Amino acid sequence: MEEFAALIDALVYTRSRNEKLRLIAEYLRATPDPDRGWALAALSDGLDFPAVKSSTIRNLMKDRIDPVLWSLSRDFVGDTAETASLLWPAPDQPPSPPSVSETVELLEAMNRKTVVAELPKLLDRLDPSGRYALLKLATGGMRIGVSSRLAKTAFAQAFEVSVDEVEEYWHGLAPPYPELFAWAADGEDPPDIDNLPTFRPFMLAHPLEETVVDLSDYAAEWKWDGIRVQLVRAGDETRVYSRSGDDISATFPELLDVLPFPAVLDGELLVRGKVQGGEDGGAASFNALQQRLGRKTVSKKMLKEAPAFVRLYDALLVEGEDLRQLPWTQRRARLEALMERLPDSHFDLSRIVEAKDFEHLAAIREGSRDDAIEGLMLKRKESPYIAGRRVGYWYKWKRDPLLVDCVLMYAQRGSGKRSSFYSDYTFGCWDGDPDAGADLLPVGKAYSGFNDEELKKLDRHVRRNTVNRFGPVRETDKSLVFEVAFDSVHESKRHKSGLAMRFPRIHRIRWDKPPHEADRVEALRALVRD
Repeated sequence: MEEFAALIDALVYTRSRNEKLRLIAEYLRATPDPDRGWALAALSDGLDFPAVKSSTIRNLMKDRIDPVLWSLSRDFVGDTAETASLLWPAPDQPPSPPSVSETVELLEAMNRKTVVAELPKLLDRLDPSGRYALLKLATGGMRIGVSSRLAKTAFAQAFEVSVDEVEEYWHGLAPPYPELFAWAADGEDPPDIDNLPTFRPFMLAHPLEETVVDLSDYAAEWKWDGIRVQLVRAGDETRVYSRSGDDISATFPELLDVLPFPAVLDGELLVRGKVQGGEDGGAASFNALQQRLGRKTVSKKMLKEAPAFVRLYDALLVEGEDLRQLPWTQRRARLEALMERLPDSHFDLSRIVEAKDFEHLAAIREGSRDDAIEGLMLKRKESPYIAGRRVGYWYKWKRDPLLVDCVLMYAQRGSGKRSSFYSDYTFGCWDGDPDAGADLLPVGKAYSGFNDEELKKLDRHVRRNTVNRFGPVRETDKSLVFEVAFDSVHESKRHKSGLAMRFPRIHRIRWDKPPHEADRVEALRALVRD
């Protein structure tokens, strides 16, 4: 555990991507199995210990030190694991650190009742750096500037293998990945995933921005406002994977017995809207889909009211044949031929958008505000299906965002490198005429769209204009206007305003604009689409 703690400390104190890759690669080469496999899983968010939550740590700390001291320290530091590791009372006996494997074994054995007694015993065996690494590992939220992709890239560099091959095998294997290390480090045969319903990394798109493409080389499709999924059938089992490779099959059980042949299909998961008479129609808004996301169990009522279906984009593998090296035109033809074998209750095909030229396509895009459409995808007709983003192959051309002026209401500290700054902002619109005494109603929350210098100015504004405190949240005076960009707005019973924004972000900070000139809730409500 000392070596793993040293790795975590080193990763925290460097911002260099190349240095992080070097540190992880050196650790993986120098550390024996299975410790390095568990460490790799921790760095790539592949571990989950249900008994250990942030609330568990808070309760343990408040039993050992003054609760006020804990709250003040946590608020100042901004990170639960770091605060707890420094404030944990030093044990009478010198540390006797466990290995990473022993730590994982002990954490897996804990439940909600035993964790109160067992986690302190483990913390007592470690120094502050070890405690920090343990708590980061145990809660599953490393937040040390290492993404899952970076961890896999470091693995590939450590053993001089292709990161694309690592991605190919990764999702069919479980921590501590003995087959992966045997292949990469020891030269054994690659892991056999042919009969496993395994996730394959998605091909992604670059933003179009200022690029103008020749439509003779590219095909245009609608970019639908659902969630990108991969439907995989192998070994008589079907699974549904999200964009990040998470298995979301339990959330959409109606899709698990409708793919009648072995395949890996790429598409957009949507839910049916209702047409006149109550019959299922086309795609509903993302807000309707959101009611089903993240649920461990789905009621019969929800399955009936918001049935899921997949709008297909691409075919990666079909009945044992790998299509990914074929050009898009051939894969599209194969996908079109498959449609007659798929039930139209659960599948349809994302249609091609026909346009005379690029200017005509731009005009079509401008009119795409309705029907759960985010914008357009432009796909090079000769492009193979390659994991990740490759310049010149696929572009995403989102419609222009909607804009509204809102007033800053509340602020909260961020996490990681933003833990010392108030960087998460809740904003509102006027519920009527502000000059007649109307209230502000919260309509959204954002933590992006500004640079580091702007963040420092916003942090100073929050500190100087705080009028109330609610735990970690500061209420500010209603003096600062944000121009907020968002993709769409929907009705929501969970918010006091009755509205919820889709992808809100700060577009501009309007230091110059008086708050009474900000928009009203009715202006947002007028943008709601059924």
